[in-house]
Amino acid sequence: MREWITGKNPVYEVLRAGRRKSYRLRVVEGSAGTVHLAGKGHLPSKEQLPDKEQLPAKGRLGEILELASKKKIPVERVRREAIDSLGSNHQGAALEVDEYPYSNLVDILELAGARQEDPFVLVLDTLQDPQNFGTLLRTAEAAGVHGVILPFRRTATVTPAVVHASSGASEHMLIVQVNLAQAIERLKEEGLWVVGLEGGPQAQEAAHVRLDGSLALVVGNEAEGMRQLVRESCDALMRLPMRGKVDSLNAAVAGSIALYLAWQARQWKR
Repeated sequence: MREWITGKNPVYEVLRAGRRKSYRLRVVEGSAGTVHLAGKGHLPSKEQLPDKEQLPAKGRLGEILELASKKKIPVERVRREAIDSLGSNHQGAALEVDEYPYSNLVDILELAGARQEDPFVLVLDTLQDPQNFGTLLRTAEAAGVHGVILPFRRTATVTPAVVHASSGASEHMLIVQVNLAQAIERLKEEGLWVVGLEGGPQAQEAAHVRLDGSLALVVGNEAEGMRQLVRESCDALMRLPMRGKVDSLNAAVAGSIALYLAWQARQWKR
């Protein structure tokens, strides 16, 4: 099944990663670097505009067009309304691609081995908001996470909205959908320490939880946190220190902070 990815950064990262088959690229006529040189006047009524001499594209759009040319992806210069229906905040670029290619747990462990690093895995237990999911994928990619594990049901998946929210970071991440409890047990067998992010008093302060070495960090649902079986599967529960008047953080914010605490601990170990 095909879908449209919109936005300059998401489109660029999809092309750069090269994990999906791309079918065509649409660029809004008049976007930076794609202005007609054929004079003013009314644009044709049909969706795709005729070929005309173009100014060289610059910036991110120029990089997108260069990648599309190298990959021999057809480029269509179109009216803005031809992309408006494909996604909000498209910035004048849209790419038609295959669905996101999910990986498996072995791929994640092999990637860590290939990099000669202790495995670093993010587990998301029924996280449902696409914006939260995309934010965590972007942070995970930046923090050096080797892969992300999702359950089969009641979870956000890698949709175009998530790709956009992650600014294309999803395309560089290995993401797996599995039975979460079984996956956590497999990670333990591989020597990973499983830490669940929890706000309750039963959790330890982050300063007292070991985050270096082989690690799986679990972030729960926005409203209910981790499910009981997943919580009981964790080796430790960790809470972030709260010094202000609010009593909780957004799941994406809390998860991102925890990921960087783990990244920092891994750097110190090195």
